[in-house]
Amino acid sequence: MRIGIPTEIKDSEYRVGLVPSGARDLCDRGHEVIVQAGAGIASGSPDSHYAAQGAVVVSDADAVFSQADLIVKVKEPQQVEVARLQEHQALFTFLHLAPDAELTAALLESNATCIAYETIEDTRGRLPLLAPMSEVAGRIATQAGAYILQLPLGGRGVLLGGVPGVPAAKVKIIGGGAVGANAAMIALGMQADVTIFDTDLDRLRELDLIFAGRVDTCYASALAIEEHLAEADLVIGAVLRAGARAPHVIRRQQLAGMKAGAVLVDVSIDQGGCFETSRPTTHSEPTYEVDGITHYCVTNMPGAVPVTSTMALTNATLPYVLKLAEEGVATALADSPGFRKGLTTFAGSLTSEPVASAQGRPWTPAEEILTSVLTPAMT
Repeated sequence: MRIGIPTEIKDSEYRVGLVPSGARDLCDRGHEVIVQAGAGIASGSPDSHYAAQGAVVVSDADAVFSQADLIVKVKEPQQVEVARLQEHQALFTFLHLAPDAELTAALLESNATCIAYETIEDTRGRLPLLAPMSEVAGRIATQAGAYILQLPLGGRGVLLGGVPGVPAAKVKIIGGGAVGANAAMIALGMQADVTIFDTDLDRLRELDLIFAGRVDTCYASALAIEEHLAEADLVIGAVLRAGARAPHVIRRQQLAGMKAGAVLVDVSIDQGGCFETSRPTTHSEPTYEVDGITHYCVTNMPGAVPVTSTMALTNATLPYVLKLAEEGVATALADSPGFRKGLTTFAGSLTSEPVASAQGRPWTPAEEILTSVLTPAMT
C-alpha cells in the first residue's frame, strides 16, 4: 500500500502524521511511504530522516494526495485538502465532525473512506488514539491557564501556586478523564488548590486514590459547578462524549458570578466546546473575553509541542496504520469491532451515529456497509 504523509496546514499546527521510525516499519514490510517535503521539520524530523528510513520525499501536497492509497494526518482536513481526496482513498486522522456539518458534507461528497482517531476503541472500551493527545492537552491546559492568569494577558493577576502567606489559586476541572487527570497533575505540581468534577462516582473514587486525597473530588451536578464558579480562578473544561458534541456545563449567565479576570480553558472545543461562550481559537490568537472572563479555546493545543505530541501520537496510531496497510482498509475494519468504531464515512455514507445525531443526518452502521463490500469478494 502507498501511505501519504502531507504537511499539516491548520493554523499553527506543527505536528506530522508519522515519524521516521513509523515510516521504517512500513517500508520494511514492503509498503511505500510518501512524505511531503518539510512535513516533519517542526516535529524534529527533517526530510533526510524520512529518506534514510526508505520513505519517498515529494515536493508538495498534490504529489502526496495523487499517489497515496491511505492518507495519514493529524488534524481534520482543510478545504483545499478535501478537494484533493479521491474516491478510492482512505483518510486516517482526527476528524471531530459532530460540530462541523460543512466538513461532514464535504467528506461525504468526496466518497473517500474517513476513519477518525478519536472514536476508535480498544478491547477494554478505551480510546487509545485519543488518549495520548488528551494527556498532552490536559497538561497544556493548566500551563496555558496559569500563564493567562497574568494580568497583562487578561487574567486576574494571580500566581497559580501562591506564595507563603498568600493562598494558592483555585483550579476547577470539569471532567475526570485523561484530560482532567493530567490537568490536575500539573496543577498540583504548581501547588494550586484543585477540585475535579465528574458524574462517574467510580472515577471519582479512582481519582481520590490516584492523587492520595490531594485533590478535592465533587459530583458534577449543575448546582455544585455553579457554586464553585464563584471562587474559581481557573476553570478547565474536559468533558468528553466520544464522537458526539460536548454538552454545555457552564452557561453565559453564570459568568456574572465569577471573579473578573478568571480564566476558562475549554479542551472540549474540538467537539463544539463545553462552555456556552466557547468558540474556536488558534495559537496565533488564543484568547478572547466575554463578560470579564478570559477564554482560551484553541482547537489544537498539542500542536504547540509537536516534538512530544507527534512521537506520542505515532506510538498510538502506528499499529493501526500497519493493520490498514497489511490487510486492506475494509478487512482491517471488519475484523476489529473497536477499530471499526472509527469509521465515519464510507463511499458517500455516514457511518457515525453520534455525528448523525448531532447534525440530523441519516446514517448506516459500519457493519452493514463493510459486510456488503466484503461479501462479494468472499463468494
